[in-house]
Amino acid sequence: MHKNSDTRVENWNDYKLPYAIRRSPFALSFISEHSMVYDGRRTQPDSDQTQPVTKPIQAIIFDFDGTIVDTELPEYQSWCEVYRRHGCELPVDVWGAAIGTGDGPFDPYAYLESLSRRRVERQTIRSARQRRVRDLIADQGPCPGVEAHLRAAKKQGLKVGLASSSPLNWVGPQLARLGLTDFFQAVSTSDNVAKTKPDPELYCRTLATLQVDPKEAIAIEDSPNGVQAAVAAGIFCVAVPNKVTSQLKIQGAHLTLESLASMSLGELIGRAQQHGA
Repeated sequence: MHKNSDTRVENWNDYKLPYAIRRSPFALSFISEHSMVYDGRRTQPDSDQTQPVTKPIQAIIFDFDGTIVDTELPEYQSWCEVYRRHGCELPVDVWGAAIGTGDGPFDPYAYLESLSRRRVERQTIRSARQRRVRDLIADQGPCPGVEAHLRAAKKQGLKVGLASSSPLNWVGPQLARLGLTDFFQAVSTSDNVAKTKPDPELYCRTLATLQVDPKEAIAIEDSPNGVQAAVAAGIFCVAVPNKVTSQLKIQGAHLTLESLASMSLGELIGRAQQHGA
């Protein structure tokens, strides 16, 4: 009947077909395809009203310190011990400016010198404190829910990345110690970028390496600087504060959990896709 695919029917009722046929899937499909008028109403969709297509989640990107393993408490504890040896205190809200970034304005050595009113031996403090942190985390495993989510991501065929403001010579050995190295297809650290968090460069690099769009990824973070970086990169961000960062004001996360173990990966993906719809 319609040899020319460009043929447009001005009024479907002109064909005098039974109502059941006019309402059949074939008829409705034909109407839509050929921009016909049905019962006096134009059925061609308005391009301005087309619903956006939600992109499926293809990747999950983890922060490292405080997210995969709780290094934040040992880091803060070790600095508090240094300050107390000098007769000073380090408030958690002051220390918070340094969490999740390597480029923050807070210098713990300079702050200590300002409080103690004397110069300190930075290299001596650095070496001793690093040993102390390693001792404190030596027996720590991954944070609750992390390994389960990594295994679930692997089972579902998701790509897994890591975006850390720490250097690779810290992140790499710790991943190996935890037995998690092989889960990650992309690892971005401070060695790979000009700016660390809260700048989004670490996340942008990880997305590029994984070859996924920001809307196809979920970021797991624990700190204000990390959340700011992930959100700036256009990624759905889940904040999972630890014992230290839970005392800080974390803004901008799309979802906040007390523990990653409190929600399955499937539920996280559902939340992310619901947000992008």
